[in-house]
Amino acid sequence: MPQVVANQSPETSGRVPKEQTMVKFTATILQFEKQGEKTGWSYITIPADIAAKLKPGKKSFRVKGKLDDYAIKQVALLPMGSGDFIMPINATMRKGTGKRKGAMLKVQLEADNKEFKLSSDFMDCLADEPKALAFFKTLNPSHQRYFSKWIEDAKTVPTKTNRIAQAVSGLSKNWGFVEVIRDLKAKRAG
Repeated sequence: MPQVVANQSPETSGRVPKEQTMVKFTATILQFEKQGEKTGWSYITIPADIAAKLKPGKKSFRVKGKLDDYAIKQVALLPMGSGDFIMPINATMRKGTGKRKGAMLKVQLEADNKEFKLSSDFMDCLADEPKALAFFKTLNPSHQRYFSKWIEDAKTVPTKTNRIAQAVSGLSKNWGFVEVIRDLKAKRAG
């Protein structure tokens, strides 16, 4: 049964504290079999009633909190059309929790209203490639964040550098994030 807790955020610059709702519940890690571009994704379901307590509406939004004891921030909840949302559980999150498909997670979430900052290294490199930058600016903000998050999630400087180069190259060909990743996978397989 979901538990809802109202937390008061600390006062900042004399403003009145704003209540932030945190929800606590248990979820099972699931995996899409055949679901278009989401095929193979691991995820948890956030039922409509819980999502509405975090942020009313049917649009995607970001959350922070914990999956078991693993802290998360700026993670997108994606609407699934029925009123329910999903939270994709990427490899880093699975490793952090030590859990995979079928496992149960203790979930604690609240809306994360902090504005997302695009990778400054990535944006500096894009500034040197006008065609890539022009195409990047046509992408919706969530697709821009896919590139930035992928780059910033690199564990080493060489990996980050390679990802920036791959992203800029793909964007200069008018490729979105999915096409860049498919190209990388094809090159690794070939």
